[in-house]
Amino acid sequence: MVNVPVNAEDQPLSIRAGTEVEAPAADQSGGQNATARAPGGPAELDQFGPRLKAVLRAARYHGVELDPSEFRTASAVPTAADLSEWTQNAGMWSRAVRIRWAHLLRFQDTGPVVLLFSDGGAGLLTGASAERNIVFLKSPDAPEDGEATAIDELRLSQVWTGEAVLLRATRSHVAADAPFTLHWLAELVRLESRPLRDIAIASFTLSVLTILPPLIVMTLVNKVLQFNSVSTLVLLSAIIAVVFVYETLLGHARRLIINVVGARLDTKLHLHVFSRLLRLPLDYFERHPAGETMYHLAQVYRIREFLTGKLLSTFLDLITLCVLVPVMFYINASLAWIVVACAVVIMLIILAYLKPLRRRYQRVVEAETWKSAALGETVVGIKTVKALGLEPQRKALWDERVAEAGKARLAFGQLASWPQTLVTPIERVMVLGTILIGAYLAMNDRSGYMVGSLFAFMMISQRVAQPLVGLARLVEDYEEVGAAIGEAASVLNRPLESSSNSTGLRPRLVGEVAFSDLTFSYMGTKTPALDRVSFHIPSGSMFGIVGRSGSGKSTIARLLQGINRDYSGFLKLDGVDLKEINLRHLRQGLGVVLQDNFLFRGSIRDNIIAGRSGLTLSDAMRAAHLAGAQEFIERMPNGYDTYIEEGSPNLSGGQKQRLAIARALIHDPTILILDEATSALDPESEAVVSANLMRIASGRTMIIVSHRLASLTECDNILVMDQGKVLDVAPHAALLERCALYRQLWSQQNRHLDGRHGRPVAIPPRLV
Repeated sequence: MVNVPVNAEDQPLSIRAGTEVEAPAADQSGGQNATARAPGGPAELDQFGPRLKAVLRAARYHGVELDPSEFRTASAVPTAADLSEWTQNAGMWSRAVRIRWAHLLRFQDTGPVVLLFSDGGAGLLTGASAERNIVFLKSPDAPEDGEATAIDELRLSQVWTGEAVLLRATRSHVAADAPFTLHWLAELVRLESRPLRDIAIASFTLSVLTILPPLIVMTLVNKVLQFNSVSTLVLLSAIIAVVFVYETLLGHARRLIINVVGARLDTKLHLHVFSRLLRLPLDYFERHPAGETMYHLAQVYRIREFLTGKLLSTFLDLITLCVLVPVMFYINASLAWIVVACAVVIMLIILAYLKPLRRRYQRVVEAETWKSAALGETVVGIKTVKALGLEPQRKALWDERVAEAGKARLAFGQLASWPQTLVTPIERVMVLGTILIGAYLAMNDRSGYMVGSLFAFMMISQRVAQPLVGLARLVEDYEEVGAAIGEAASVLNRPLESSSNSTGLRPRLVGEVAFSDLTFSYMGTKTPALDRVSFHIPSGSMFGIVGRSGSGKSTIARLLQGINRDYSGFLKLDGVDLKEINLRHLRQGLGVVLQDNFLFRGSIRDNIIAGRSGLTLSDAMRAAHLAGAQEFIERMPNGYDTYIEEGSPNLSGGQKQRLAIARALIHDPTILILDEATSALDPESEAVVSANLMRIASGRTMIIVSHRLASLTECDNILVMDQGKVLDVAPHAALLERCALYRQLWSQQNRHLDGRHGRPVAIPPRLV
């Protein structure tokens, strides 16, 4: 217990240090006790340390109910980073910071700030008074309507070293949710305004310095050579030396800043792209080839190169032009107008070819997309290609796609060559033409100063010509980048799975499921996959779903996972409409095992834990034992450290499936969905899993989607589906008596048990 003494008229603030953080045990009593132990309720808060309680109280102030069961930490006392990560995963804005007393005095109307004390305790900063030089703190155990205690700097410094957690609800419109457009990219660049300002200042200074050498050369020709002034030559040499040293150092500093800005923009861009990719709904990936998606997202590299390369260099060139162009007109207006006129003609030529080039480039994009899709499909399905000997067919398809892409690129390159052909002589006129005209003017100049001015103009015009041409070609580059933005946007601007992770309810999941008059159709189809489906699954029961192929079995599992939410009717989980439940919270309460499960590259332990923080080897071993996977894991040379390559070539189908079941059980889900999970198992593996089913189902709702009826005989109820409609719901024995379809399916799968297995099997004639 830490007592923070305050002024004499105030009571001391007592804050208990938390020594252990663990999720509460599942409530088995139900009823009133379960209600009292809702997330963040009084009974549950008593089981957590002060740091978690403080964050829960602060989040509730902002209208967000955090789920303590989602919090994971490897240390006994949670750190500021652990707490911040927990709230961010819940969809809030949060930062773990280290601040000073002066900063605390500014938090007057910002909502509670969580202060972390050095002994493991925590307090809630609810206000501050800069005039009195005090802040107001509340203990996490204090009642909601309790008064805050005034604390001065000296008293607080005894237990607080500056650690704090800032948090608030996510605003309705954040940068991560904004469409991927050129405007969004401009905002991304604008956030780097401070280093860009430094780059602009350095570029302006360098532009000014570039004026000095031409002016010095002009003075050298007009003064030193004409009047043989050695003292002027020495002075000019000293000035040139100083300018060169300063220009070298300043240029080095500018390049460093440009590299930093480029790296920051690159990082932000890639983080945004991957975050949006993860939030896309599953049906997008099911309808688009992986190669097509990867090709579209690869255009981000072109956008990045444009932002950090061509665009930034052109921005710096504009600063140079703003300085050098007036000097050109000062030296010789006639020659300066020739340079500007040539630049305008180059711009007009490029603009004239923009639309034709845009159309040709669109054909290149389409051809490259199909080529990338063919490559990705071949890589993903390489096992099938090898097994069926489809190498010649895939090679023929690849040759066709490469030929189409090459033809499109050749047509684009031929058209793009014409602007360059027309611009080249104009560029030469811009440089050499001004020299020839300047020489003619110098020959007719009687003052003798035109020669020095010509030398100076030649040096400046070479610096000006390239930026002017580059500025003209920036328009052409922008067209290509605009197309690249469109390609990336075709993926990134798709409707996301949820507008924000912070939205939606977070009820404690018990496992009761109810479908009520639910109808659902997949996109592009008129026949409903589910037609007015109604059934009820009590919590803690085993529920089977059977039916012919295409009857809607897996669609029910998809709807339960929140993959598709555009249905009519009602789907309720523990009495709450599934559409109102936070998607992340829902899926963390579910365990899903599919027919074909993907294992990541890494060790067996890593695959079972699946990257969840706070879980250890003992958790992986417990889940593996429950799934019947511990036996074969321990027989492997490296046990749980056995490395799994991509595609899991060193594991059998049954071993992969049991690892997938262990991965689904690792976080002790309330509802476990087995969607044809045993259909790919060999008899031995299926027997192991079936033997563990009752133990796996203990304390949770289990939904088993299967076409093997023998694996469902122990279910409390079995749902029989046909053409998207419910035929019957009853236990196995009752269905055999009253459901004709179920009886037919059972007899088809168990013919070897009815005494007819000795009959000869009719073999259909071979088709010739």
